[in-house]
Amino acid sequence: ITSIMNRVRNLKNKYRNEENITDEFNYTKVSADTTDNSGTVNQIMMTTNNPEDWLCFLLKLEKKGVPQMDVGLLNRLIGRYSQAVTALPAEKYSQDESYARILVRFAELKALQDPEEARDQFHLARLNCKKFAFVHVAFAQFELSQENEKKCKQILQKAVECSAVPLELLETALQNLHLKKRQLLSDEEK
Repeated sequence: ITSIMNRVRNLKNKYRNEENITDEFNYTKVSADTTDNSGTVNQIMMTTNNPEDWLCFLLKLEKKGVPQMDVGLLNRLIGRYSQAVTALPAEKYSQDESYARILVRFAELKALQDPEEARDQFHLARLNCKKFAFVHVAFAQFELSQENEKKCKQILQKAVECSAVPLELLETALQNLHLKKRQLLSDEEK
């Protein structure tokens, strides 16, 4: 537990430093870039600062392009997801589905840049939001995409053991893994 807490503390410090650099960069380009959205971020942080508002804002930002094809958008999204994760205390929101979705999507975006950092983010999501089956399935899908079938299966089995819900989602993912499918859940099943 101490090791995990130290890793969490290190990740938080790392993202705080990245956030400061991102904010300085955004500040210098505000006049040229109308996609900065710092006004919206400041409004969220100063008023409600809740996972639902953050998620809504982040999903709107994602609709501006395809992060896999646009490195600029990917970096902007990672910066904004990092801000959201830093602004929302896990102790307060660990039972909130929107918070869990933010953590999972942040890890998925990090996977496009750095699989090791993504793995750390998935661990953090699973540690903080273990009651949501989709968190475990997303982490298992990541491990499967990294050719770690054994780790994928372990994650899903541990999710069943810790009573993540809905159980049917986990059972479907395990069944698809057993059938050697590359996607643990189809779009319909998600």
